[in-house]
Amino acid sequence: MGGMSRRRFVGLGGASAVGLAASRRVGASVEPRFDIVLKAGTLLDGTGAPAFAGDVGIVGDRIAALGEIAATQAARVVDVSGLHVCPGFIDIHTHSDGDILAYPTADSRARQGITTELTGNCGSSAAPLTGPTAEERRSDFRRDGIDPDWTDVAAYLARVERTRISINHAMLLGQGTLRESVIGDVDRPLSADEMKAVLRSVEEGLEQGAFGLSTGLEYTPGRFTPTEEIVAMARLAARRGGLYASHIRNEERGLLEATDEAIRIGRRAGIRVQVSHVKASGKGNWGKQGASLALIEAGRRDGVLVLGDAYPYTAYSTGLTVTFPSWALDGGTAAVLRRLRGPERERVRKDVLDYVLNGDPGDFALIVIASVRSAKNRPLVGKNLVEIGSGWRMEPVEALLRLVDEEETAVSYVGHGMSAENVEQVLRHPLVMIGSDGSAMAPTGRAAEARPHPRSYGTCPRVLGPYVRERHLFDLAAAVQKMTSMPADQIGIRDRGRLARGKKADVVVFDAATVADLATFDTPHRYPAGIVHVLVNGVFVVERGAHTGERPGQVLRYA
Repeated sequence: MGGMSRRRFVGLGGASAVGLAASRRVGASVEPRFDIVLKAGTLLDGTGAPAFAGDVGIVGDRIAALGEIAATQAARVVDVSGLHVCPGFIDIHTHSDGDILAYPTADSRARQGITTELTGNCGSSAAPLTGPTAEERRSDFRRDGIDPDWTDVAAYLARVERTRISINHAMLLGQGTLRESVIGDVDRPLSADEMKAVLRSVEEGLEQGAFGLSTGLEYTPGRFTPTEEIVAMARLAARRGGLYASHIRNEERGLLEATDEAIRIGRRAGIRVQVSHVKASGKGNWGKQGASLALIEAGRRDGVLVLGDAYPYTAYSTGLTVTFPSWALDGGTAAVLRRLRGPERERVRKDVLDYVLNGDPGDFALIVIASVRSAKNRPLVGKNLVEIGSGWRMEPVEALLRLVDEEETAVSYVGHGMSAENVEQVLRHPLVMIGSDGSAMAPTGRAAEARPHPRSYGTCPRVLGPYVRERHLFDLAAAVQKMTSMPADQIGIRDRGRLARGKKADVVVFDAATVADLATFDTPHRYPAGIVHVLVNGVFVVERGAHTGERPGQVLRYA
């Protein structure tokens, strides 16, 4: 490969890798110094540096040496010649909060090379699980076969540890969850005492291991939250070196104002900022994409440590009530259903119609149902709202309202709202890393009843295959950096994200010539090609493309 060299690297104790691998003699036998050696690979260390030829020596759960290692010094040698070896992918934006308990082997994540997930995004986290909305949230967990036996962050993380998982798990505190836990899903500012209660929850969650704070300002109760409340919470996270990740207030007509708000919060709180799933949704807003990236650049120049994340698709996925006006969502599910069944229905209808046709995605045919709660509406999964409306002999907007009503708001959809050119512009940007916005699942159980966004299965291979190998958007080294050291540094994970001596042995081995996503919008439950081996904490979780069933993942707590 052009520009690739073979290096002798320093190993443990300052000796060369070869010197490090010197064996210890026990009688007439030789005791290996490495548990595993990945032999003769093309190494990408995660920093963006060019690839180089070498071996990786692993002892226990750590990388012990890089360089030339004699095969005789390993208890097990794995030939990876012709393959690339890089750090395990760190997904900075996921929603596996409950799904990791339902799918602890995290097949959709592990088999695409993801070894660490950051959950609790978009203002919603599994913990704390207290307050006015706690029972409704517990019911949602139970529908997925999960016994929600926790109340605070410590108990939730302990539950994940007891479950034993295949990949590493870290979390953010969801601002919406914290606010709901105090006053429920209502549209008003917090009182002074209520604000104190929320701030106590922030401090407690950070103390118990959360890596920072997230907001979902397009959702409730994020929509109802004044900027001042967010700044106060973010300041507490900043004192502990935490991260502020934001699904901003508007990704459509108000994209620029919402991006600016996220950066202003970062500036005022003195905190690192992650603008989640950077996009411009709705054809009428596509022209704003460059300006939104320019705002991130300007914020960075102004001293705000702001980055973005994005997934390599022209469609997003979210809940159908995102199309509803804020006034219609005030009070939570019961209040929404009362409005849909009463005289305010026509007002809701008009506002939803304006949102979809004049904003995002611009056409009801671009809204495809991904999941529903009831068995009776399951045949509608995979159909768009024009098709559903035609079958029900009603306008698409009426079909939308009927679905939300019948499913008691629990409807998700895939929205085909972004342009291919904008997606490439965002992915290429040096201040944007890769985040799937997906979750842990497998083609079994509740997940199999849905038609989820293919990003849960295909994000990382789609970057490495179509966007690197075929479209030449950036080189392999830059792509790997966007999925390893960049997110590790932004989150605050210090012992992962790089191939380096002493780092945890989270490693991906892939075939650059064949790696590709196979999951599509029509058939999303498909594992990718070209991800050959995946190690988590020194244990093979994926071997020769198949999940081993091993569950060596760790819960990561911010210290």
